[in-house]
Order: sequence, then structure tokens, then C-alpha cells
Amino acid sequence: MISFGRLAGVSKFTNARLTPSSLAICLMFGASGLVAATSLLAKALSLPGETAEHLSPFQISAGRFVFGLSTLLLFLTVVPSARPTIAGARWSLHLQRSICGWLGVTFMFAAVARMPIAEATAISFLSPLVTMFLAVLMLGEHVGLRKIVAATLAVAGAVLILRPGSAAFQLAGMFALGSALFMGIEIVFIKRLSDTEPAMRVLLINNSIGACVSLTVATLLWTWPTMLQWLLLILVGAVMVSGQTLFIQAMKRGDASLVVPAFYSVLIFATLYDFVVFGVVPSWLAIIGATLIVSGAIVLAGQRAPR
Repeated sequence: MISFGRLAGVSKFTNARLTPSSLAICLMFGASGLVAATSLLAKALSLPGETAEHLSPFQISAGRFVFGLSTLLLFLTVVPSARPTIAGARWSLHLQRSICGWLGVTFMFAAVARMPIAEATAISFLSPLVTMFLAVLMLGEHVGLRKIVAATLAVAGAVLILRPGSAAFQLAGMFALGSALFMGIEIVFIKRLSDTEPAMRVLLINNSIGACVSLTVATLLWTWPTMLQWLLLILVGAVMVSGQTLFIQAMKRGDASLVVPAFYSVLIFATLYDFVVFGVVPSWLAIIGATLIVSGAIVLAGQRAPR
């Protein structure tokens, strides 16, 4: 029989070994699992059932933002000390960031409805490449050997997954590329906002604007959800905001060069979810392509990391 003294000793040992860096990595793994779960829920909502029609990506993204905002407001009600001040917000940047984020999410949900979640997720990892090109064009940043290698790896991986000229190169691939494009642009605005705005304010304003924009568009294509679909829509919003929160907390507790590579475990979660729920087994070309894209993204993360 295990004594309470031994359990206490194990607990003290575990707590002593859980360094801030280890905690940051664990939080990032948690964020990855939740982000991948959002894509899984979106795919489930995109498939027609026996008694229900499928929901459009616009309606699913509306659920993501509306119920994400509801979850965030509930948290701020319970924890009033976390409430951010709105005074001094850079509304123009917030608006541009939120619209790009909404389009990126909507394109991503459209992609996972038509292709394996892991492949769509891998293509979305081209977003750092988009950010890099924008930084070169708009900010005049230098293109060094590291960036050239990263771009080459990522593009080669995308070609392997999408296979231009084959039957795999369909509308779904274009949706995934569109998601990467808008997410890459969104990163530029996030970087500019993070210099002067607290994280909770950015999160609150982003979900507020996203809820207004996405719900307005969704009403034009509205299909009344079933009770199960309502539940899944609520989960999409709650899970995504929870993932965003864990991501922010991970970035606050660890160096970007350490925790950002851990975020790419979202691809592992996406592959696992797709296999368990839908029985999808990725092809070798898709695995190699995803590996190349993630490698390119990690190379870019190393370039941006503080030294």
C-alpha cells in the first residue's frame, strides 16, 4: 500500500522538476491539442448528417467568434482582476487584424471540410512564410541564407501535399493556401499590436470584432442548427479561446525559440484526431510534405528568436 508520505514526496519531486521552461512547453502542447480539436469540430459541423444539413464555413466561424467571446466574457466576469482597459486601443490595427483572422479561420474551416485535417493544417503553416515576404516588401528586411532555406523547404512541402496538376490539387488546397495567406498577414498586425497592447485587450477586441463581422456575414447564409450542432458550435468557440489563452501563457513563460517549435505538435494532434474519428491515414507524400513545411517554419522561428 502506498503511503501518503510517499505520494507527498513524489509531488514535491515533480513540482521541483517542473521548471518555467517545462511549464511553457506543456502549455504550448495543450494549446496545440485544442487548436487541432477546433479543426476537428469544424469538420464535423461541415459534414451532413442523417437528420441535419451541414453548416457553411461562414456559420462555423461565426460560432467560433461568438461563443469564443462569450467564453472570454464569462472568464472576465469570474476573474475581474483580468479585465483589460480599452482606453488607448489602436482600433485601426485591431480591425485589420480581426478581419484577416476571420478570413483565415473561415478559409481553414472550408479546407478541413474537403481535405484531411492534417494536410490543411500543414498548409496553414505556410503563414510564417507569408509574414516573411511581407516583412521584406514592406519593411525592407534582409533576405539571408536562413530565410531562403526556410522558404525552399516550405514551398517544396506544399508542392508535395497539393501536387499541382493532379486530382489532389482541388479547391480545398486553394482554401488552405488562402488560410495561410490571411493568417500570415494577421501575424504582421499581431506583431505591431503586441508592442503596445496587453494580451488580454488584444484577445477581447479581436473576438468582439470577429463576432460582429462573422455573425453579420453568417446571417446571409443561415441554416438553423440542430441541438447537437449548437453544442459543437459552442465547443468550437470555447475550445479556440482556451487554446489562445494557453498559447499566450506559454509565450509569456518561455523563450519563443523554445516554445514555438512545440506548437507544431498541432500537426500530430490533427493527424491523430483525423485517424481516430474519420479513419483518415495520411499518405507518405503528405507526411514528407508536412515535415518539410514544419522544418521551414522552425527555421524561420529560429531566425526571429532573440539571441
